Amino acid sequence: MLSVCSKMIVAYDHSELGKKALETAMSIAKQDKRIELVVIMVIDIPYTVSYYRVMRKAELLAANEILIEIEKKLNSLPNKSKTYVLEGNPAETIVDFVKQEGGDLVVMGSRGLNTLKEIFLGSVSHYVLQKATCPVLIVR
Repeated sequence: MLSVCSKMIVAYDHSELGKKALETAMSIAKQDKRIELVVIMVIDIPYTVSYYRVMRKAELLAANEILIEIEKKLNSLPNKSKTYVLEGNPAETIVDFVKQEGGDLVVMGSRGLNTLKEIFLGSVSHYVLQKATCPVLIVR
């Protein structure tokens, strides 16, 4: 039983590792029905894109459809759960959400960026691990 965790936040990106992170979080939540499970998806569309509005609408629609499927899975748990689609830089948005919502644990997949990108850009999971105000479980 994970009694020190009352709110678990899953940063979900619909990747294979994101799916594993969700499965891991659901397995942990099954151990204690008092754990609230919050699943967030962050969409990041550059404002410089000339077709921003069309792209944003399509991304929001796709993210909401994915979260409907996730909600069906979450309904199999006795736990309270919520889902959100957020907009912005994924790393910063996840950290800000955790601070605002008071998460006790973040669960997310690691992303396999190539070495060059990781040197210059870093990874979302690394940023969250460094900046989050609670423990972070990175699923590989």
